[in-house]
Amino acid sequence: MAEVVRMPKLSDTMKEGVVAEWHKKVGDSVETGELLAEIETDKATMEFESFQEGVLLYIGVEKGKAAPVDGILAILGEKGEDVKALIEAEAAASTKEEKKEEVKPVEVASNSSRETKEVAVKTENKTIIAPVKSYPSANESGERVVASPLAKRLAEERNINLKQVRGTGEGGRIVKRDIDNFNGGGGTFTGVESYVDEPVSQMRKVIANRLGESKFSAPHFYLTVSIDMDNAMAARVSINKQIAPEKISFNDLVVKACAEGLKDHPAVNSGWHGDFIRYNSHIHIGVAVAVPDGLLVPVIRFADGKSLTQIGAEVKDLAQKAKSKKLQPADWEGNTFTISNLGMFGIDEFTAIINPPDACILAVGGIQQVPVVKNGEIVPGNVMKVTLSCDHRVVDVAVGSAFLNSVKNYLENPVLLLGKSAI
Repeated sequence: MAEVVRMPKLSDTMKEGVVAEWHKKVGDSVETGELLAEIETDKATMEFESFQEGVLLYIGVEKGKAAPVDGILAILGEKGEDVKALIEAEAAASTKEEKKEEVKPVEVASNSSRETKEVAVKTENKTIIAPVKSYPSANESGERVVASPLAKRLAEERNINLKQVRGTGEGGRIVKRDIDNFNGGGGTFTGVESYVDEPVSQMRKVIANRLGESKFSAPHFYLTVSIDMDNAMAARVSINKQIAPEKISFNDLVVKACAEGLKDHPAVNSGWHGDFIRYNSHIHIGVAVAVPDGLLVPVIRFADGKSLTQIGAEVKDLAQKAKSKKLQPADWEGNTFTISNLGMFGIDEFTAIINPPDACILAVGGIQQVPVVKNGEIVPGNVMKVTLSCDHRVVDVAVGSAFLNSVKNYLENPVLLLGKSAI
């Protein structure tokens, strides 16, 4: 008997999926556990193995198209089995659930010599006859000029011959901007408005929903400090030159400093869950990674127990997976704190939106060489600004400030980090 294969929910935030590739075609036999398709979620492209067996009788979602979770993906059954009734039943159920009124304009009368024509708008309950403007195109000889009423009036007021005006409206129609831009045919550039509409990707939809929910439900407040990075820069050079098997980055130092700061101030390592606040004993730090479709946040687990080189190697590996869409759910789930670093993009300072369910996120700017006062003298210094975004439902100003100053202390005195664990 034919069975419907539904769009699977492959991540906790997934609401719909896009079929990136079909590995079977209609008429092929499918075994349980056999690769059926590749599904693009909001975060990665994942392989989907069939939980059923049979002959692939129907494909409900073409390659490159989207379907909601639990929507009809395909139908498996016995060879030659008629699935028309099953498809119709699924379509009827979907239509009933959506409860959307379909509106279709149908032309019932037209006359090319008139400026209006009637259309019938059919709804579920009635038909409405309404006049709709129609503008004929100009003929090749240019004898007939197509222009909006406003453009005609403005042309008359300004003594402009409409035959000399190039229309940029639909079908070459002259509109107000064409009259405003007209210079008497002198050849001055006339701009044309244009745009391209692109469908919103699965990842961008989830980013919009999650961050919109975070921004408008969590009361954010922001704390900014300037960090003297002279010692951190010197320590990084020495570590990369003489000790570390793999080069470490400034971001690795920030991750390690935050991990130690969270141990010192565990109230920041928490999250809002509606009816309760969760205070995490483990430290899993999410590191935001920019990808073409948006932003992914792979997680460094138990960051406080890892060395700088271990953190660096893990960040590089996860970033590469993120950019090639090979992250798995275990790679991006479970963060207790998040870091977003835009220093490498030339950003001096910014604020970030909290990544739920975390209570805080740290926005890291670039290192700037600026004049600073040391020992009563103005000297060149290297300063990095960081901003902590806090959910005021969970973290108070004093707690956030104490944590941020702890991070500052670790980065200004990196020997403290090196004493915490091996390089």
